[in-house]
Amino acid sequence: MIVRIVQMTFAEERVEEFLALFNERKHLIRNFDGCTHLELWQDAHQPTIFFTYSIWLSEVQLNHYRFSSLFKDTWAKTQACFANKPQAWSLVHTTTVD
Repeated sequence: MIVRIVQMTFAEERVEEFLALFNERKHLIRNFDGCTHLELWQDAHQPTIFFTYSIWLSEVQLNHYRFSSLFKDTWAKTQACFANKPQAWSLVHTTTVD
């Protein structure tokens, strides 16, 4: 299982455009083969910073999505709204705290 976290900073005037795009596409992303979970988070103090949090069954399936036409089109439209370069992390679970 892979957790994918992507941090994105948007131009203030483009936030609503991004949110509309995310809401339009979230069901397509969530239902993409291998995706088991998708959330969008907003920074509590900097409202132009957002994070996507998604869970994928495998890195192969994540990469299949990343090279899909759905991702390429969505990412191109998302990038047009950025104020800064995004950051992304792929994580694997190692320990649970009891």
